[in-house]
Amino acid sequence: MAEPARVLDYVDVTPFTKVDAAEMNARFEGVATQDMLAELLAGELKGRVAAVSSFGAESAVLLHMVAEIDRDVPVIFVNTQKIFGETLQYRDELAERLALTDLRVFRPDPRLLANKDATGLRWNYDPDGCCDLRKVEPLRRALGPFDAWISGRKGFQAGTRLAMPRFEEDEGRLKLNPLADWDKSRLEAYFAAHQLPRHPMEAQGYPSIGCAPCTSKVQPGEDPRAGRWRGWDKVECGIHVAEKPGEEPVF
Repeated sequence: MAEPARVLDYVDVTPFTKVDAAEMNARFEGVATQDMLAELLAGELKGRVAAVSSFGAESAVLLHMVAEIDRDVPVIFVNTQKIFGETLQYRDELAERLALTDLRVFRPDPRLLANKDATGLRWNYDPDGCCDLRKVEPLRRALGPFDAWISGRKGFQAGTRLAMPRFEEDEGRLKLNPLADWDKSRLEAYFAAHQLPRHPMEAQGYPSIGCAPCTSKVQPGEDPRAGRWRGWDKVECGIHVAEKPGEEPVF
């Protein structure tokens, strides 16, 4: 008789701690990115981890790595309902190209939007509140079944990300930043080697692409994320926050 399919129990899972993250950083220090991902996705994190992607300018690199190891790893995309149409088209193109089998799209809770952003203009006077409604809350729901998640952040993208580790603790989950130490030239080489498609807005001066109302072109010499929330004292959407608010590096 065939063995019954294993049902993963996410209820009694012991949360990951900062100590666990530190141990993972030590364990994989110097290990190639692809080798690290292969060991974890096929081993202790199999069935417990999701990749979170904005399907932005550089997203194809990490998604390609994950798909080469296991294209059944769930990929979470948060559609804030303020996304560029080009990003939605690129998402569909890349998901098809990489043969992703489990793309999960989460949207803001319509009841919360009705109560807190009925006009759809909260971004114009409270970008933090808008991000919380349209990004943070949906992602928290999306990550409910998982013990770990994979982020595509890179250290070179902004001054606040320079000291980013490969592993972090995030609300009891293990957060992986496999590309933390990758620079732009290494990403470009990966795109070329694997002939990956580019986001159509990248060539128009958008190296970092978020929601349409809060994304502008980046000028030469600026941080790649300088076009996000331009004019506001804001550098992150709230999904990624510093451990000690107020101690972010100045840039």
